[in-house]
Amino acid sequence: MSSSVTRAAGNEPSQPADGAPAEVAPPHATAPGDAAAAPAPARRKGARLVRSLLAVLSGVLLYLSFPPRPLWWLAPFGIALLASCLHGRRARAGFGLGFLAGLGFLLPLLVWTGEEVGPVPWLALVSLEALLIGLTGLGIALVSRLPAWPLFAAAVWVAGEALRARAPFGGFPWGKLAFGQADGVFTPLAALGGTPLLSFGVALCGFGLYEAVRIARRHPGRTTAALTALTIAAPIGAGLAARPLVSDAAEDGTVVAAVIQGNVPRLGLDFNSQRRAVLDNHAKRTIQLAEDVKAGRAPKPDFVVWPENSSDLDPYAEPDARAVIDEAVKAIGVPVAIGAVVSPETGPLRNTMILWDPGAGPTATYDKRKIQPFGERIPMRSFVRLFSADVDRVRRDFGPGKDPGVFDMAGSGVGMVTCFEAAFDDAVRSTVRDGAQVIAVPSNNATFGRTQMTYQQLAMDRIRAVEHSRTVLVPVTSGVSAVIRPDGRITAQTRMFTADALVAEIPLRSTRTPATVVGPLPEYALLLLAAGGFGLLLTRRIRARRAE
Repeated sequence: MSSSVTRAAGNEPSQPADGAPAEVAPPHATAPGDAAAAPAPARRKGARLVRSLLAVLSGVLLYLSFPPRPLWWLAPFGIALLASCLHGRRARAGFGLGFLAGLGFLLPLLVWTGEEVGPVPWLALVSLEALLIGLTGLGIALVSRLPAWPLFAAAVWVAGEALRARAPFGGFPWGKLAFGQADGVFTPLAALGGTPLLSFGVALCGFGLYEAVRIARRHPGRTTAALTALTIAAPIGAGLAARPLVSDAAEDGTVVAAVIQGNVPRLGLDFNSQRRAVLDNHAKRTIQLAEDVKAGRAPKPDFVVWPENSSDLDPYAEPDARAVIDEAVKAIGVPVAIGAVVSPETGPLRNTMILWDPGAGPTATYDKRKIQPFGERIPMRSFVRLFSADVDRVRRDFGPGKDPGVFDMAGSGVGMVTCFEAAFDDAVRSTVRDGAQVIAVPSNNATFGRTQMTYQQLAMDRIRAVEHSRTVLVPVTSGVSAVIRPDGRITAQTRMFTADALVAEIPLRSTRTPATVVGPLPEYALLLLAAGGFGLLLTRRIRARRAE
């Protein structure tokens, strides 16, 4: 693979970065051993190798900008380095260099996907996603020939993220630039235009940084203030200007919420073999919280949220599981959201959150809508089995729900966004638009051990808090569980693989941010901008042919 990608990445004419035809130097005699006399093919091959290595390095910088490292500021530099590789290159070279950047970015970022199933699923996922980043690189290389190309290039980057969030198999949005910016200066852009605008701001800053340096080197005496203001200062200034949108003031009063982390018997895929132990752990930790409240060691919560998969025993079909849950809920005496696997007699399984009342028992339900491919369902099962027998661990596929889930918990609207769904803009937005004053992201990451996955997902949840100006509660089976304020600050969190309960007074908010109101419109506008760039290229090509 590496040799073919290197050839693709370097298959471009020797030309200046602005795309103008290169001047051909006249042949001249050189002394034997003169380093400057290296044959032109050797120089081109060396340049290709350097560009390939820089493309990989740009991806590594993007990876390093993601949690658990607080290095969000590396992302624009990673984009700038990628721009130096792609600017003025041909389409095929852009694809190869983009693919290499995708490998440098996603191989370390997604290594947790192979934690318990080996390298095959990890490498397959990374390769597929890197191919899509390769297409993004192709597009960036093309639009880099246009005036004001950083604007078009940043829009193409967002278009690439939009594609990865939708295809194939429903999409995999992990690795959006926005999700690495929870601590960054650009973060308030999420409240203004959602994750697409936040990613656009980061990408525009990076492409603008490269363009400013490129022009300054070619024209040392010229000012680049206008370009710098447009492509570097503008997104930073917009982020700072949007800060008033980020507020954690209570608009509808406050409530005391609790999240339970019961922990699991052991790490890995086999934790589900002790489903009753997982359920018992969460029930016991809830009963312990009730005892702490009675003894005055903890405030009484208004409601409690358990994690996804806290009961993999169907409480509708298993009387014993129902009794365990009911005892815990009655002990705490407030509504509890329970994460359960529901097993209908026919049809797919359901990953369900159940609202459990201490008096009435199970009432409202929410079925997870975004079902994780190759985790909760297995597309092309017979084909995938040729590469990994682990697909048969998922004996029965899960099916998606249809409607947002907002539970009325002690008079508060608590929106359910289950685990993987937090990566999808529409899943979170629809919950808030349906009346959620608080967002709960019950999750289960026990299958991923102590990897960086839990920190990547927690950063995602922080961005969602800012995007919609809502408190986000994150109960996780094995950690890290957290309470996130509407401004994205984590005010309480647990340690990994430790049973615990977090109790916090949180604000209720009903104001909708611009991002909540406009929904996907900023993304659509950026897609149109990218399409406009390609349209300009096509128009220029048609005019050039007519002029011949």
